[in-house]
Amino acid sequence: MNRFLIILSLVFGVLGVVLTILPFGTLALIPIALAFIFALITVFRQREKLFPKLVLVIVFANFLTVIGKEVFVKDVVEVDEQFETIKQQSEQDAQKDLEGLE
Repeated sequence: MNRFLIILSLVFGVLGVVLTILPFGTLALIPIALAFIFALITVFRQREKLFPKLVLVIVFANFLTVIGKEVFVKDVVEVDEQFETIKQQSEQDAQKDLEGLE
């Protein structure tokens, strides 16, 4: 049972790391919370083992990373004025070409 809980916490921990790296926002908190719960249960069952404590520390660090990323990193979409100008010019040129065909 303890190995199963460790494996579950590792799987959810890795999934949390993957979702942290990808731009999913706070969606990564779900597998991180599950990994934290499973690792915490394993730590209480096996107090003298180092590996469950290590998994718990890694999952907690991942949790802090997600929260820090959400608080401090701002996603801003900027409008590219040069691209918009080129796009309008291209549309005007295409319209003139079509009018010339008639």
